Amino acid sequence: MRRLALFLFSLCLALPVLAADAARPERKEVFGDVTVHYSAFTSSLLQPDIAAATGLTRSKNQGVLNIAVIKANKPAMAVVSGTVKDLTGRASPLSFKQITDQGAVYYIAQFKIEQADTLTFDLNIETGGISHSLSFNQDVFPGE
Repeated sequence: MRRLALFLFSLCLALPVLAADAARPERKEVFGDVTVHYSAFTSSLLQPDIAAATGLTRSKNQGVLNIAVIKANKPAMAVVSGTVKDLTGRASPLSFKQITDQGAVYYIAQFKIEQADTLTFDLNIETGGISHSLSFNQDVFPGE
C-alpha cells in the first residue's frame, strides 16, 4: 500500500512537469518585477473580426506572435523588437504593433510559416529604459 501511495504521489508531481513541457500552456519569462507573456500561433485561428480590427492577415501560412508585458502586476508599455529564425538559420525581422484593449496592452507581429518547422524567436523587450532578452523555440505547422 505504501508503494502505491508513493507511486501515485510521484506521478502527481511528474505529470504537471510533463504536461507543461509538452503543451506549455503558460509561456512566460520573469525579469524581476517584469513578466513577459508570449504565444505564437497560426493566424487562421483568429476570428475574422478580430483579425480585421487588429490589421492582421488570416492565413494558414501566416503566424502571429503575441507579447504582453506586466510590470508590478499591471499592464506595461514596452518597446518590443526581434527576429524569427528557421532551422537553416535564415532570420527575418519582426515588426511589432501595439494593441490596447480595455486596459490591456499587447504587442503583435506576423511571420511567415512556409512549412512545418521549429522557429526560434529572439526578442528584446525594453521597459523603463531597461532591456530584457527573451529567446524561445516554437514548432509551427502551416494550415493548423
